[in-house]
Amino acid sequence: MADAVAGTIMGAEAGEAPAVVRRLLAANAAPIAALVADLRARPPAVVVTCARGSSDHAATYGKYLIETLVGIPVASAAPSVASVFQAPLVARDAVLIAVSQSGRSPDLLATVAAYRAAGARVVALVNDEGSPLAAAADVLLPLHAGTERAVAATKSCIAALAAFAQLASAWGIEDGLADALPGLPAMIDAGLAADWSVGADRLAAATRMFVIGRGYALGIAQEAALKLKETAAIQAEPFSAAEVRHGPMRIVGAGFPILGFATSDPAGADVATVAAEFAGRGAMTLLAGRGGILPARTGHPALEPVAMLASFYRMVERLTLARGLDPDSPPHLAKVTQTR
Repeated sequence: MADAVAGTIMGAEAGEAPAVVRRLLAANAAPIAALVADLRARPPAVVVTCARGSSDHAATYGKYLIETLVGIPVASAAPSVASVFQAPLVARDAVLIAVSQSGRSPDLLATVAAYRAAGARVVALVNDEGSPLAAAADVLLPLHAGTERAVAATKSCIAALAAFAQLASAWGIEDGLADALPGLPAMIDAGLAADWSVGADRLAAATRMFVIGRGYALGIAQEAALKLKETAAIQAEPFSAAEVRHGPMRIVGAGFPILGFATSDPAGADVATVAAEFAGRGAMTLLAGRGGILPARTGHPALEPVAMLASFYRMVERLTLARGLDPDSPPHLAKVTQTR
């Protein structure tokens, strides 16, 4: 297969990710410091995230960061509770983190309004600073990704991951994340330059597959599966390395494609173990991390999935083109989805 094809909007926007993250880390340092001071003065009993699609996958990543480094439980809001059922909430001791590229989806805005009315503090990670979500937030943390034109979000998702990492590194226990964070843009850049040609070649004829992660990499597995669906038209399903050992194990046989994201911590070791189990049954396995396709090391296992995802975006762009599809114009999809 030829070298990665330049010229798609998706590929160009993914390539902007290092600059986006560098800009975000600088611009949001002061707002996050002020937010963390308030969170420490008035610790929430629970953090609730609200998002759809790629933003929700970033929120899954944020959940693991906050729960492992801060110790506060994180739940995911079901937007239809507010937008469809209009059910009352009790949220006086909660912080709601709403994540969105556009900040305009009606169900997300309804959820924010419901949580504010119930007494929760609202933090918005949003790319459009002129959006209704930005205006409704108590604390605005812009994603600083610039205009994103591709239907398949890339740089805005990477920015949301970086924003969660920056928040957790300031709020949580000191475990080296804050020291490693400034090196994230360079590691994303290295990830974008990594050679995933073997992955694109092996998946060229795939129709269905599993994408596996655990811990910090679970949200990245969810996002990779979404991109495989919406750009390459592969029925990719994400699982944790623990969950895939249950019912889904049944359908993995000879030649079944598996993509695993394996960080350098115990959760990543479990991803590598289950990938090896599947390989032993004849599955076609691809592993990012732990000596696999992409040995992305960032100085902290919580940051490795961010570099892995940026690198994966380049691979799925290449794969989509090889399958004769246009990653910038997937059928039946629009950039902003107005869910209610």
